[in-house]
Amino acid sequence: MTNNDIFRRIRYVFDLDDSAMIALFKLAEYEVDRAQVSDWLKKEDDPLAIDISDRELAIFLNGFIIEKRGKREGPMPEPEDPLSNNMILRKLKIALDLKTEDMLELFSSAGKKLSKHELSAFFRKPDHKSYRLCMDQYLRNFLSALQTKYKVE
Repeated sequence: MTNNDIFRRIRYVFDLDDSAMIALFKLAEYEVDRAQVSDWLKKEDDPLAIDISDRELAIFLNGFIIEKRGKREGPMPEPEDPLSNNMILRKLKIALDLKTEDMLELFSSAGKKLSKHELSAFFRKPDHKSYRLCMDQYLRNFLSALQTKYKVE
């Protein structure tokens, strides 16, 4: 999955308009304008589409966490670069205050059966022997499950 695809899916799932997207960046102390957001949201086959960087997506997700959970004491966390699927999954888990059981339910609803141990392996440090890389299919299924749960038609 591309960063732009993840960015578009989060926008769609939580019904965020351009102003809301800009506000999420602002919460993470980063300035973007409507034109940038619009360029990031364009489909890959659009010649005017611009790739959102790992750092910019991490900043957006940090703003999403602040919006949903409130600002932490202390300095703003440094945005991750590079940003892995594991980090994206972790940031969504934090923002939505999801517990292990909630995440397992979401994966199950998307047709991906995971055990607690498999799920916890996604959240371990990369140098841990039980660390497991979150492949695109897992992130895609997770975002689909979020869409089913949170998208209000």
